[in-house]
Amino acid sequence: MSDHLHQQEVTDRNNQTSVTVFVLLGFQGTQNIRILLFILFLVIYCVTICGNLLIITLVSYNKNLHSPMYFFLTQLSMNDILLTTDVVPNMFFILLNDKGYISFIGCIVQFYFFSASETSECLLLTVMSYDRYLAICHPLRYASIMNSAYCMKLAIISWMLSFSIILIDTITTSMLQFCGPNIIDHFFCDLVPLLEISCSDPTIVKLEVAVLSAPVVIIPCTIIIVSYVHILLTILRTPSNTVRQKAFSTCSSHLTVVSIFLGTLFGVYVLPTKGQSLNISKILSLIYTVVTPLINPIIYSLRNKDIKKALHKTIHKNIFCTNLVQ
Repeated sequence: MSDHLHQQEVTDRNNQTSVTVFVLLGFQGTQNIRILLFILFLVIYCVTICGNLLIITLVSYNKNLHSPMYFFLTQLSMNDILLTTDVVPNMFFILLNDKGYISFIGCIVQFYFFSASETSECLLLTVMSYDRYLAICHPLRYASIMNSAYCMKLAIISWMLSFSIILIDTITTSMLQFCGPNIIDHFFCDLVPLLEISCSDPTIVKLEVAVLSAPVVIIPCTIIIVSYVHILLTILRTPSNTVRQKAFSTCSSHLTVVSIFLGTLFGVYVLPTKGQSLNISKILSLIYTVVTPLINPIIYSLRNKDIKKALHKTIHKNIFCTNLVQ
């Protein structure tokens, strides 16, 4: 099929020409730069998948890690795998070919899974902050409240709520008409670039996003802030320095991930976009789609003694079993 047919494939729908194929420009540059970016993102993607799978495996097979905090960490790792796999593989194709093509349905599907995984990440981070709040502020009641059944309920609610809420937004977005340019100056199908090239009135979609932002952004952020305010006050009232250091160490990893994730989302979707170059927007998008799933397992493994102990134990056990077989 010729390049001309790829760039603008249209069909007649309700007496209007409707775009059925989008062109993703990705990161523009020379071939050498794009090859370097391809190698860099390929390494990041491989490390991300391996790192998150390692955490899931360690928590699953080590009884010492069978606690609510590590259970939610495995949920976060699974979500990170989903998020980066939804975006990065198509980005590889764009880098190798200077641009990429995606069907209208494929674009909507990518937007749905991207938005749902971002929402579930936000909800899971909120649940993890609530878990830390109970562990530090109400230690005597922690075991009775955060039992395995309750943890499973919180995880299921987080997943179902995120995928259900985003489905509403996705359906409304898919009903927009795209009859003009089919070129998206981004490396994946996000809401803002789609609204920019739509020839429909996006007011309803924007209003819907504003309404849905309450359960998926405002309320979770409020819970996280309130939880950490109570945690900080409790830690400051603790007379023992040892207990203080232990409390800070269990919260620092989570707080670091929350700050990076919510900070970049705030920079992309909340701050004014006027005067912000497209390259800056793409770089910020890279942080929460590519970098955050990478640093999550790194932060939790490097700054967590239990994870490091479990890793060393697993390595030594495998070495011992290998020696026995030989």
